[in-house]
Amino acid sequence: MTPPERSKSGYSREQISVLTMNTLAFAVNFAVWVMFSVIGIKIKAELNLNETEFGLLVATPILTGSLIRLPLGLLTDRYGGRIIFMIQMVVVAIPTWLLSYATEYWQYLVLGLFVGMAGGSFAVGIAYTSAWFSKERQGTAMGIFGAGNAGSSLTKFIAPMLIAASATGSWRNVPKVYSIALLVMAVLFWFFTYEDPLHQKGVQKDQRRPTLGEQLMPLLDLRVWRFGLAYYFVFGAFVALALWLPKYYVGEYGLPLATAAFLTILFDLPSGAIRALGGWASDKVGGNQVTWWVLWISLASLVILSYPPTTMVIHGIKGDVAFSIEVGVVLFTVLIFILGLAQGFGKASVYRSLADHYPTSMGVVGGIVGVIGGLGGFTLPIMFGVAADVVGVRSSCFMLLVGVVVVTMVWIWRAESSEREEILFRHAAARAELENAELLEHARRRRHLLVDWRPDDETFWAASGRRIANRNLLFSMPALLLAFAVWVVWSVIVVELPHIGYQFSTNQLFWLAALPGLSGAFFRVLYSFVVPIFGGRNWTVYSTALLILPTLWIGYAVQDPGTNYAVFAVIALLCGLGAGNFSSSMANISFFYPKRLQGTALGLNAGIGNLGVGLAQLIAPIAVYGGALLILGGNAQTHVDQGVTTPIWVQNAGFIWVPFIVLSTLAAWFGMDNIASVRAGFADQVAIFRHKHQWLMSWLYTGTFGSFIGLAAGFPMLVNTQFPASDAFKLAFIGPVLAALVRPIGGWLADRIGGAWITVWCFVVMAMAPLAAVGFLPGASGEGNVQGFVLMFLVLFVAAGIGNGTTIRMIPVIFRTLRERKVIDRNNQAALEQAQREGSTEGAAAVGFSSAVAAFGGFFIPIACGTSIKLMGGPQGALIFFSLFYVSCVALTWWWYARQDAEVAC
Repeated sequence: MTPPERSKSGYSREQISVLTMNTLAFAVNFAVWVMFSVIGIKIKAELNLNETEFGLLVATPILTGSLIRLPLGLLTDRYGGRIIFMIQMVVVAIPTWLLSYATEYWQYLVLGLFVGMAGGSFAVGIAYTSAWFSKERQGTAMGIFGAGNAGSSLTKFIAPMLIAASATGSWRNVPKVYSIALLVMAVLFWFFTYEDPLHQKGVQKDQRRPTLGEQLMPLLDLRVWRFGLAYYFVFGAFVALALWLPKYYVGEYGLPLATAAFLTILFDLPSGAIRALGGWASDKVGGNQVTWWVLWISLASLVILSYPPTTMVIHGIKGDVAFSIEVGVVLFTVLIFILGLAQGFGKASVYRSLADHYPTSMGVVGGIVGVIGGLGGFTLPIMFGVAADVVGVRSSCFMLLVGVVVVTMVWIWRAESSEREEILFRHAAARAELENAELLEHARRRRHLLVDWRPDDETFWAASGRRIANRNLLFSMPALLLAFAVWVVWSVIVVELPHIGYQFSTNQLFWLAALPGLSGAFFRVLYSFVVPIFGGRNWTVYSTALLILPTLWIGYAVQDPGTNYAVFAVIALLCGLGAGNFSSSMANISFFYPKRLQGTALGLNAGIGNLGVGLAQLIAPIAVYGGALLILGGNAQTHVDQGVTTPIWVQNAGFIWVPFIVLSTLAAWFGMDNIASVRAGFADQVAIFRHKHQWLMSWLYTGTFGSFIGLAAGFPMLVNTQFPASDAFKLAFIGPVLAALVRPIGGWLADRIGGAWITVWCFVVMAMAPLAAVGFLPGASGEGNVQGFVLMFLVLFVAAGIGNGTTIRMIPVIFRTLRERKVIDRNNQAALEQAQREGSTEGAAAVGFSSAVAAFGGFFIPIACGTSIKLMGGPQGALIFFSLFYVSCVALTWWWYARQDAEVAC
């Protein structure tokens, strides 16, 4: 093959042509992607949208543009960027044209989803660009390509001109012009680009194309997700502000739309143009170093931008002296300009780091990082709108970004420190050499880090292990209790919402009670693998402190009669954070105790944690009706029930937990430990997904714990709807409390006589109780029997509570047994200890993931009850379905774990 001719700059003609067309195509796509930032203001006025609805409108295209990046990156790796980029532009042109004919809000949202595919162009272009350039020049090349972000500025410049050019001031010509521009760009791109060298070389050699699983393997590296979080800010926040700033200028400073759009150009145009310089700087000093400077500069700017306009009055001797503090339009624009420049550097530096670590997987890795960054562009405008509606301060959007930057910096710092320590730990000679050369501090014993931890060694356990393990268990239990309380607090709140003026249907209320169960399941999946990566103490502190967010938001949202259903749904989803704590907490405690005591320890930890469900349903009503926390609680609402009015404080259902969350966070910080030997990467832990016993135990644990949390969430509303004349729903806390108290008994019994047979009998009782409860429901024959109905559910709660303790004990036993069976020489003590460690790590991850699957019970059970009531007029259908499910659990437990020849008797 004849080598391509090179210009004086050292670049070939093909490289220059590809880079130029790539950048122009990305700029056009980006202009299309963010056009709602201008035309959305016109649509908002036409449809009279509120702030939250406007935030959803401008963010909808960003959602698709984010999610499509991963599949487009995969396609680029497989088929090459040239053909994929051209097809993508042709496809996006169609919904862009149709947008000019939309008239209703739902039509804008649907078409916006398809228009958002324009944002996926980044994943195609970045992989296509990197394939054309050597490692030494990739940062500069990708920075030049990324300058296509300036397409956002094109929209701020061109869209207002097109609107002004219309005789009626209509915005509808904008999408038509953009659609034609996309088609023209697609044709030019095809004729002035070439097949990338890597893909062409693979075709010529007839190389085997990687499978989807092989392409996705880099996503198991946690470093990818850390880069994704950084990109969430430098790109996602950039997109969000590009969408939000025109309206911010109009609302905060009263500027005309054309002026606001022009000033926004001072933010996004330099940010896009300087990206090339950021790539060059990253080539010279390294992507990570540039990213750190970007985050520090951004943090300083955002802190100032966050300060709301404030008027202060000082009562002096000669009278009052008033003065105001605010960020004026000039200072605001200067700070926004600096922030945009920093983000422009950051967008280049993050992808330069990706090219260093994943040179052959830039399509998939760049795609997923782009997805995360793009999701910032989707979620942040919605959060900006919600924050503005709830707090009532426009600068709250910058307060949110301060939090994003701080979390990003802390994670990067902790992760890089951990990676450095891990490398030096593996290479003791290198550490000693650096210490002797005074290039590294001598290794010191870190406080709260257990370097030597051998719980199965009886001598070690008796000397110090038991005391340390019990201390960590002691501080873990209250944190988990509060997490459960926050998770189920909506089961109390939804009962009161209709009585204080919120006009929600019964099915909507069941959904609010169920949403924490849905999000909680997903949080549990994430939390299942964090302890070996971040450390049990570290994650307990972080995850407990995070519970302050939904509890405070509950307190403020219920005091505003104008809070819409969507906001309540978001808060309910955030309460699912409490569910995630169970996975990490149980995994953490399992590492502290020997095999023979894990059932008791896990039973105590989970039992006290489960007690939070009952306490929430006991304490929250007392705080609501008792008027506690009047200083923080605010004004009372008027509770109306059958013509009787009573003052209540629903906000206290959230506020009551805040001081305890703070205290528990501090207690975990000072009282808990990390275990140095508990180290495993994400990829090592997800190996459990290949085990059939992982999925079997997930099914069984859904039967026990899923029933417990689902019934706890749905039972108050179920009793309230079926027996409205009864106050029995106020005693709903008794069932969860009983289940929590008997859970340690289940673990204790499993330690002594095995968990399988006890689990079998628990499921037998659970299969019978729902069928018996059906007989006590109101029907044609009478008004039913509330006492009998509640009694059957109490039986169900107790059986589920004991089963919680037995099933969670079975999981670590199963995985350690399977690992130990693989050791051929039973006298090889080192091999046995290694198998035990691996089995413990897998068992901890399996406990977390099983609890994640089981948490879906908190969603499906209330939804099943609500759906059954809606379709059949009562919950009979749901109760019969529950009974059949428990029968399947009986069969699975007996076959795999309880019978004489079971595969893993336990």
